[in-house]
Amino acid sequence: MMKMLRSWRVLLWHVVLRVSYHVVTASLCREGSDIFASVRENSPTGEFISNISIAAGPQANTIRLCLTGRNANWFYLEGRTIRLNSLVSRVLDREVEGSVLIAELTCYENDIIQGNYRILVEILNENDNRPNFLLETIQPFTISELTAVNSVVFTVKAIDADGDVISYIIDPSSQDAQFFRIDLPNSGKVVLNKPLDYEMRTHLQLIVWAQESNTVDKFNTSAVLTINIKDGDDQYPHFLPCTPVSPGVPICTNPTYTANITQKHQDMALEFSPGPIRAEDGDRGINTSLTYTILSGGDQDRFVINNSTGEIRLTRAVDDRRLTPNFKLTIMVCQVDDRLKYSVASVLVRVLYENTFPPTFNRTIYKGFIIQSSSPASIVSTYGNQVLQVQVSDLDFTDGLNPNIHYSLHPPSGLYQVTQGGVLIARTDQLHDFDRQILQVVARDEESGEEVSASVDIEVLQRGQAVPSGALMEQQLFGDVDSRLAGGIAVLIVITFLSAVLFLLLWTIRRRHLQDPEDHSTIAFGKHPNVVNSPPVLTDESSHSGRAFGRQSGSFHGRQGVYTRRPSLLPPPSSSHQSEPTESRSTPPHPPSSSSSHLITVVEKDEGGAHTWEALKSPGESTGVHVGNITLNTGTPLQDDNIKPD
Repeated sequence: MMKMLRSWRVLLWHVVLRVSYHVVTASLCREGSDIFASVRENSPTGEFISNISIAAGPQANTIRLCLTGRNANWFYLEGRTIRLNSLVSRVLDREVEGSVLIAELTCYENDIIQGNYRILVEILNENDNRPNFLLETIQPFTISELTAVNSVVFTVKAIDADGDVISYIIDPSSQDAQFFRIDLPNSGKVVLNKPLDYEMRTHLQLIVWAQESNTVDKFNTSAVLTINIKDGDDQYPHFLPCTPVSPGVPICTNPTYTANITQKHQDMALEFSPGPIRAEDGDRGINTSLTYTILSGGDQDRFVINNSTGEIRLTRAVDDRRLTPNFKLTIMVCQVDDRLKYSVASVLVRVLYENTFPPTFNRTIYKGFIIQSSSPASIVSTYGNQVLQVQVSDLDFTDGLNPNIHYSLHPPSGLYQVTQGGVLIARTDQLHDFDRQILQVVARDEESGEEVSASVDIEVLQRGQAVPSGALMEQQLFGDVDSRLAGGIAVLIVITFLSAVLFLLLWTIRRRHLQDPEDHSTIAFGKHPNVVNSPPVLTDESSHSGRAFGRQSGSFHGRQGVYTRRPSLLPPPSSSHQSEPTESRSTPPHPPSSSSSHLITVVEKDEGGAHTWEALKSPGESTGVHVGNITLNTGTPLQDDNIKPD
């Protein structure tokens, strides 16, 4: 009966274990069995694991249970119940502890081991982990630009600690997503979708996502991949500077190199513009060695090229510039390791005249006029209504005309422009009366690069207003009041100048008289009976009289003293135009009243002989004539037929 009862208990225990892992009924201490249970990872401490049902034997006084084994620390006994022993700092993690916890339950009766049973607790998985890429699959890597399209270039791999299935996706928003695609979603193989070009891009970036495909949560993670492009030998060399045929296309238009020489140049390295002559391999990452060659135009080795540097030398002078004003060369550069990869450029060598003299304008400032009108364009004129033409001369040319001169305005003007003949054209309909502009005309020698400039002062005249015939007539451009004012100022300047000259002349004569004692005595005693009533003192008439002597010595001798005249004065006129002086006091000298003064001659007659005097006299003036410190009154105004023009 007891045996049947035990068999039923064992059968019942197995049934309960299969129905629920949470309720386990144990047999007697001696006839117990292993415990099977389950618990979810991340469960809190005290989570129920299993119940223990043990019946003591009739001879047992006490029964004691004890947990032992490898994972016994994850459990504790609470009466006849087994519970989870987790902590805040120690969470049950299936990915760490594994899928099963194993422990042993030992049963003691009267401190004697009566039974030893296993405890097997399965840790149920929860989706608590995200996929993670393997670092070795997302490190920067390099691929050649010559890699074929549709080739697998690399493989990425991610793992999920929860064992979930992972699929891979290229983020379409990444910068270089168009270059790649995923072959199969779960394989992680990345395929080249577009040709690579090292000359366009040397680095690519890609964002790849790894995502759970068999869970509701769809946890995912991303990685940024850097792809370095390795240069391949797929480009031809090109000359510098490189001018792309179109934006974004790494194909160059080779330049035309130019240099200037003269007939005296020989055995020299040529300097080119743009220069120097240089080329580079189109595959900048490879930078293959290059070699240079003259294909044509070398003129029997007159020009030779350095195969390594591209330097061109002139070996001998040009025979005749008129026969060969220019040389045209064709040069080639190619790769040393592959001569089929080459490029060709043109070289122009111009033979110029020797540039000894710079171009020069014949004046630094030009005067121009333009009459305002509704015409859209008019030629600027100068004095006398002549066409204003600014030109330079170059003494390097026999006729002074350099055909390589280019004229321009600096800075450019919206109202004026200059032709290559040096003629200025104005936009007349946009000008206003009395406008005035000063332009700078630059003449550039296109061969030598020399520049020279001149200024052009342009005034805008009113309609119907005449262009001045000369610089002195330019004041007529202003109103009548301004003309009279300008004329008065000019007359005043002339009078002031002549007065100063006459004053200095008379002051010099007077100073010489004062320095000579005989001159002082002459002034004291008088020189004319009508001035001082004193006995005359005669001198040797034969040695001091006569007009010829006066012209040779520059002095006139009277009864006493010497009166010096300026050598610049004209000789006295004939005796028919002489007049006798009248009595007058010596007065200070006065300058002539205008620039129309005349030189007159006065003759004094007494027993000592005839003495000649010279003085300046203005027509119509009735006052005295001043000679030294003596005034000679004429009585009546002098007439033009009585005076001698200066």
